[in-house]
Amino acid sequence: MKILVIEDDKKTGGYIADGLREEGHCVDLIANGAEGLVQASVGTYDVLIVDRMLPGIDGVSLVKTLRGAKNRTPVLFLTSLGGVDDRIEGLNAGGDDYLVKPFAFGELSARIAALGRRPQMQDAPTVLKAADLEMNLLTRKVTRAGQPIDLLPREFALLEHLLRRKGRVQTRTMLMEAVWDIHFDPMTNVVDTHISRLRRKVDKPFETEIIETVRGSGYRIDAE
Repeated sequence: MKILVIEDDKKTGGYIADGLREEGHCVDLIANGAEGLVQASVGTYDVLIVDRMLPGIDGVSLVKTLRGAKNRTPVLFLTSLGGVDDRIEGLNAGGDDYLVKPFAFGELSARIAALGRRPQMQDAPTVLKAADLEMNLLTRKVTRAGQPIDLLPREFALLEHLLRRKGRVQTRTMLMEAVWDIHFDPMTNVVDTHISRLRRKVDKPFETEIIETVRGSGYRIDAE
């Protein structure tokens, strides 16, 4: 599943993200409530894991705003506020589940799996498209104009990230964090190198280019 974790405690957030990635999930990690609200609003996620006490905007307000905007992505509140009134407030705000810290990772994983099995998740897209390019997330197959394209795992992850954010510029820092889970500037051209390799497979054999360079900013896919 595609999961957004909004948790301001660096150690806890890293623990959750690493564990979920080991299980095969794709995870974005954000430590600020305001930034998390933006990402949850523009991204396509299967589950949101939200801490209640966040800088920028608190978790309850964040979820209320999402629900007011008709965003129905399942939300698991993860918090140290474990009183009955706290649970009621979180669920009434639009949360689907509530887990109190400290927690066992196995229970967190099981609750996320349960949220992913709920009927509303059946509408989540399993095929991403841009022009004549198609990516099937279930079979892990990519085709363009009907021709199969063989991608390495990192190339697949990079293309998926760009397709999920079609029309929006993704900076090199964003790509490093999302695809390589690197949260600092390592002074490397790894992103540019992988984009170049991806273009050789996705763009070069065809008449039109799908992956666009936005000078001074980053990359995006802007094809309908």
